[in-house]
Amino acid sequence: MAYLQQTSLSLQSKLLPSVSQLPRALPSLNLSFSATFPSLKLSTARPLHGGTKMSATAASSYATALADVAKSNNTLEATSSDVEIVEKVFSDPQVLDFFSNPTIDVVKKRQVLDEIVKSYELQPHTANFLNILVDAKRIDLIKEIVKEFEMVYNKLTDTELAVVSSVVPLESQHLAQIAKQVQKLTGAKNVRIKTVIDPSLVAGFTIRYGSSGSKLIDMSVKKQLEDIAAQLDLGDVQLAV
Repeated sequence: MAYLQQTSLSLQSKLLPSVSQLPRALPSLNLSFSATFPSLKLSTARPLHGGTKMSATAASSYATALADVAKSNNTLEATSSDVEIVEKVFSDPQVLDFFSNPTIDVVKKRQVLDEIVKSYELQPHTANFLNILVDAKRIDLIKEIVKEFEMVYNKLTDTELAVVSSVVPLESQHLAQIAKQVQKLTGAKNVRIKTVIDPSLVAGFTIRYGSSGSKLIDMSVKKQLEDIAAQLDLGDVQLAV
């Protein structure tokens, strides 16, 4: 994580290079769109109605195309790691705003994208994919694409995603125990743990799993205090954290 933060700071310093330093002509870039991602149809049009639904469909199409390429190249695991890195990089509002800004030249965006690819050693088809999103003006869908790819990956690998929220980072052995318990509950071949820091829990942890996190195991002190308050009929209790 420290490496990701250091590289993010380095990228931020390069987000606004002098316009005079940019090349006048758009450099040639072989995206191999139809050959690499045959299941996609490039479109920069924005829907006037039903935008949310159509954006979700577009995100699903992009994610499926990336997973198809990764599967055909036997790089599904490595691509999943790439996607995790992309998620962390674009979770920075400054990075996402930069790439989503229509007034910033595509050349400048490609330069910064090259820095990201080199810094994190992303695979060529992942870099190609990100360039496609920039050229198609769909980079704003990156968060939705990450979520959709995660679902496709989990289905292909029979993996159950469990989101573990805690006040402080849990030890690896505790996460391993949680993974085993989720595996018993779901019967999944694999369990993938994603950790989230949530100070509002006071202490303890929660586990979300199932379709879209529909199932919850709440072992937090916050939940225990709420249960006690409910039993005593104290109404809503404001917890001072």
